[in-house]
Amino acid sequence: MGLIWRWVLNALGLILVAYLLPGMQVDSFYIALITALLLGIINITIKPLLLFFTLPITILTFGLFAFVVNALLLWFVSSFVDGFFVADFVTALLASVLLSIFSWLSYKLIAK
Repeated sequence: MGLIWRWVLNALGLILVAYLLPGMQVDSFYIALITALLLGIINITIKPLLLFFTLPITILTFGLFAFVVNALLLWFVSSFVDGFFVADFVTALLASVLLSIFSWLSYKLIAK
């Protein structure tokens, strides 16, 4: 049951971040659910490989390059989900940071 709550909370986080950032758009809650699902699948499958191959850069930047990887994956998902739009890399980077904070907070709420 916790997995479903995390999925819904991540979709709500996408809508909240899209509301806060002018360069990001989510057309509906349904699109947010699909996008959150795809981001979750990509974060499980592709992200570990990308982090492995970019490990030297991640170490040199004290882990901050992981935000760049997150932003690129978010921007990648926006390229093939109709109804989800991220204007540019800077918007994707800011959205990545905000989504990470929101996910962290929501996971803390679910864990209790």
